[in-house]
Amino acid sequence: MPAKPPTIVDLTWTGSLQFTAVSNTPNSEITVDGDSRKGPSPLQTLAMAVAGCMSADVVWALTKGRHPLRALRAHLVGHRAQEDPHRFLRLELHFTIEGAVPPAATERAIALSHDKYCSVWHSMRQDIDFQVTFDTRG
Repeated sequence: MPAKPPTIVDLTWTGSLQFTAVSNTPNSEITVDGDSRKGPSPLQTLAMAVAGCMSADVVWALTKGRHPLRALRAHLVGHRAQEDPHRFLRLELHFTIEGAVPPAATERAIALSHDKYCSVWHSMRQDIDFQVTFDTRG
């Protein structure tokens, strides 16, 4: 199996606390804004990344298992330290699954993402209290 290529990100300061961020994949440009005016802040971007990573893993696992997934929504709440560096202390991620997907299949998909596959989560400090829940809507 070929090695994963490195992830490359280039940021260009565009004024104030705003940066244009581009990665080494097509269509990857976003605005990162330390004041959250023109785009997500760096920490909001991290929250989006962990929710997006786990969501992609869960969709991949459920569709690979041929479960009739119609929709998936993820809602993440990140609780932060009150003192600098205001890092995440607790993440609460809730999935809403639509389709006749057995709860056991969803639990397994979440566990696989959390314990093995989500590269964003596994790149973060592992002392963060990370709670994941879900509900299904047939």
